Amino acid sequence: MDFRDDVDLDTSQVEDRGGGGLSRGGIAIGGGAIGIVALVVALVTGVDPSALFGGGEAPAVDQGRPATDLSEQCTKGSDADQSEKCRVVGVVNSVQRYWRDAFTERAKESYDDARTVLFSGSTRSGCGQADSAVGPFYCPADRRVYLDLGFFTDLQQRFGAEGGPFAQAYVIAHEYGHHVQNLTGAMRRVGDDRQGAASGSVRLELQADCYAGVWAKNAVDTGFYDKPFTSGDIRQALDAAAAVGDDRIQERTQGRVDPEGWTHGSAEQRVQWFTVGYQTGDPGRCDTFSGDI
Repeated sequence: MDFRDDVDLDTSQVEDRGGGGLSRGGIAIGGGAIGIVALVVALVTGVDPSALFGGGEAPAVDQGRPATDLSEQCTKGSDADQSEKCRVVGVVNSVQRYWRDAFTERAKESYDDARTVLFSGSTRSGCGQADSAVGPFYCPADRRVYLDLGFFTDLQQRFGAEGGPFAQAYVIAHEYGHHVQNLTGAMRRVGDDRQGAASGSVRLELQADCYAGVWAKNAVDTGFYDKPFTSGDIRQALDAAAAVGDDRIQERTQGRVDPEGWTHGSAEQRVQWFTVGYQTGDPGRCDTFSGDI
């Protein structure tokens, strides 16, 4: 996963807020804890639970350390190959360039950029207060992706994933898939169907996985990468997708699998839908809301 050395990075798409005041232990979500469903959602990548369950607060200024100016350290693709934060900038730039072009080609409404917010410990979002335990999430209220880089260590140590740069890219692309769903109206299709193996929530998450695969297929055309991703890169994404399947999470946390409690889909489903996106490179093939999943 090598960036083009001479490609320009746009750091305006990523905000580095530094640290906040909460410990890693709890779950601080918009309107408060939402029971076991929120716990499962908080353990995997996806939309902030408060956005789907009607919680949330007005956007507020983060109370952590002063924001870091990434523009001084992340200027070229060569920086993205050397620095984790610059790599996030490069991935975000590539993902958004793909979707900007895809919206134009398909005569959809214009694509509006969404910023990624890097934080450590805790931060405030348009969906309320969140700490690192929530994991990466997209907040529809302020159209931002929130990411604690410590999650990628958890992905390996707590969830048993292989990890690696492309596992990180998959997570970021998945979250931007939610931004696309927000822009297209797909997010509203979940309604009150928030739990279960074929629920609207699961269909939403699997579509975001598919969109991540679509970006991966087309990433080299965005101009940020030297060559298409290798089979090893894709393996990292598939491994990460499987590691955060609902069945894997349930086996690890409660010792049994209960499909009625699923919110994101099984390991097999997540791998399947990323693969659909990657093999076709066509977002039109990511209709998880019709038929079986």
